[in-house]
Amino acid sequence: MISKLLRFFTATVFAFSIAALAQSDGNAAALPSAPGSPAVVAAAGGSKIGTINIEQAIFASNEGQRDFEVLGKKLEPKETELKSQKDEIDSLKKQLDTQGPKLNDDARGTLVKQIEDKQKRFERSAQDAREDMQAQQNEIAQRILQKMAPMLVKYAGDNGYGLILDTSNPWPNGPVVWNGPAVDITKVIVDSYNVQSGVAAPARPAGTKPQTGAPASRPAPTTRPPATTPK
Repeated sequence: MISKLLRFFTATVFAFSIAALAQSDGNAAALPSAPGSPAVVAAAGGSKIGTINIEQAIFASNEGQRDFEVLGKKLEPKETELKSQKDEIDSLKKQLDTQGPKLNDDARGTLVKQIEDKQKRFERSAQDAREDMQAQQNEIAQRILQKMAPMLVKYAGDNGYGLILDTSNPWPNGPVVWNGPAVDITKVIVDSYNVQSGVAAPARPAGTKPQTGAPASRPAPTTRPPATTPK
């Protein structure tokens, strides 16, 4: 189970850059993507247009599911610590609400100061945890992307694609207003990557439904590698 802490904070915005990886392919070029912007792969000589959800592809890969599962378990102690801090603050606030009118000014002021101090410490701890989590998420994602991007560029060139757009960011934050499943190559790339990586699909308890998205906000789908790598 992916740690609740991965869903406690907002999803990480990844800076996916395919350009440097694509430059080694003489028949392909790519435009770099800034944080939060869509990646674009252009394959010379092709005329087909396709889309890929790069963020989902990373999280949906067997390697991604495995590594984010490990990260989730690693973050569980911090999750427990933050929950304990929040529960303590909520308890003190409830005490202030119920007993406040009965307390003298000094006692009420002391309780208010205690709540404020604990709230500030909680917010600092939560911010530190968020930044640490996002840094580790990015490290995993970039490592997988370093291996997945050349495969994507090669697949585009081998299959006559002239343009592939990243749909990780829905419109209006991304350029793709709508795309049909016929042009989406996310699963093809994920299946091919699973074969290349050799990482087995994570074992799940009986009755567990496959996940469908990224861990911080959307669980990643379970995929099965095809018999052969797409050409």
